[in-house]
Amino acid sequence: MISRILVPMDDSEMSQQALTYALENHADAEITVLHVVGEPSPMWGAATGLALEEDLKSAAEEHAASVFERARETASEYDVEIETNVQLGSPVRAILNRAEDFDAVVIGAHGGTVADRLFVGNVAQTVVRQSPVPVIVVR
Repeated sequence: MISRILVPMDDSEMSQQALTYALENHADAEITVLHVVGEPSPMWGAATGLALEEDLKSAAEEHAASVFERARETASEYDVEIETNVQLGSPVRAILNRAEDFDAVVIGAHGGTVADRLFVGNVAQTVVRQSPVPVIVVR
């Protein structure tokens, strides 16, 4: 039985669909939405601004606020409360580091921009290959 689900989310429609899938198919499960803010680097547009922040954790939480607000609105439609967690770093590493604390990961088939996919690779594909728990990929 799946009682704890990790749903990694960015601001993409695919990640929103992953959350909806988790809510519809695992209504009794404890759902945690994870948003990963990329580490500052010259190659990452939005994350570059984080490099100028004095408090990276606060800046990451502020960056995640809109994703979490949208996730909470979706969860409220199903009368479910969700947990939220923000991490700073590589999305794949952050997801895999958290995955072992859950029974399953529900992830969108892809997200982010085309440039993100070119530089990062396919996050969902890597998570499927390396996850210590079952992964449900939503399209």
